[in-house]
Amino acid sequence: MTNAAQTVLSGDTNKSEFRFTNNWFDTTAKNSWDQLIPHAKPRKILEVGSFEGASACYLILKLATEADIEIHCVDTWEGGIEHKEEGQDMDSVEARFKHNTQLAMDSVPHKVNLVAHKAYSDKCLPQLLADNKQGYFDFVYIDGSHQAPDVLCDAILGFKLLRVGGFMAFDDYLWAENMPYGKDPLRCPKPAIDAFINTYFRKLTLISAPLYQIYVQKTSD
Repeated sequence: MTNAAQTVLSGDTNKSEFRFTNNWFDTTAKNSWDQLIPHAKPRKILEVGSFEGASACYLILKLATEADIEIHCVDTWEGGIEHKEEGQDMDSVEARFKHNTQLAMDSVPHKVNLVAHKAYSDKCLPQLLADNKQGYFDFVYIDGSHQAPDVLCDAILGFKLLRVGGFMAFDDYLWAENMPYGKDPLRCPKPAIDAFINTYFRKLTLISAPLYQIYVQKTSD
């Protein structure tokens, strides 16, 4: 792991096609984001968990056609437990993230300040708070580790970084690993998301959406 140093990505701009090996974002998020993002119009975005950059590219292409944006992507590009068990080549995943986001940035008229934090979120998010970014972001997307304790940590820290009136989205609400002994309640995001929403219910509003993703709007600190 590297330190949570901020690195502006660069890549090969001569290649003209996006390189995604899955359609997770299109099937679980895009339809809802098509409604939410034009309404929210975020200009400062924090994404925990970036993988190949599908959600980051969506935000760049959707928002930077109208205004400059700043997007922080937090990922180790080491993969989670499930990726390691599958033998996923995470170096290739990171390379595709760089290629895809650079291609998206090259396709829009406005400036995109894309900052990649190659670090664990429980190290990076406190550093952002220490850098005076409490209440800084308009939109926070939690899509990193699928382990419940990690998701809860990301949610609590991400909420502090979110401004009042901003939106937070959670991916994989109903995702669970198929373990040999059945579903492990701590190896899925749902218990953590439920615990966060139930604990912070006086500081947020739950937004109606398909159950695979959950959306909330922050109403107070």
